[in-house]
Amino acid sequence: MVLGRASSYLAKELLTKDDEIVVVNAEKAVVSGRRRYTIERYKMERDVGSVRKGPRFPKEPDRIFRRTVRGMLPMKNTKGIEALKRLRVFIGVPKDFSGKELEKLEQYQNKHVANVVTLYEICKELGSKVILDGN
Repeated sequence: MVLGRASSYLAKELLTKDDEIVVVNAEKAVVSGRRRYTIERYKMERDVGSVRKGPRFPKEPDRIFRRTVRGMLPMKNTKGIEALKRLRVFIGVPKDFSGKELEKLEQYQNKHVANVVTLYEICKELGSKVILDGN
């Protein structure tokens, strides 16, 4: 699924409902755009600030996904903070959810997007040490 489209949908769902939302396979989310430009943009985000003062930009796929959703929530209000606490994002499918039925967001799939880069590829370029089963 496309990262931005899915994140905006999840942010709206978190604000309107009081349910916990769990996202699995965050590394398979895609960012639309040319590969080189997209990776350079994420590297620039990572280079801003310092180690001591920040801002600190993550390099793991689950944390980038979570930060993207956070950017679409009103984090200066308590409802935005509470909404983000109800979001859980995982790399792959954890054992707790392996036997359960998962809901797919079909309307946010990357059917008509030509140039895409997965979060896994972006994170490898950022220097993440994410180890995936089967990849």
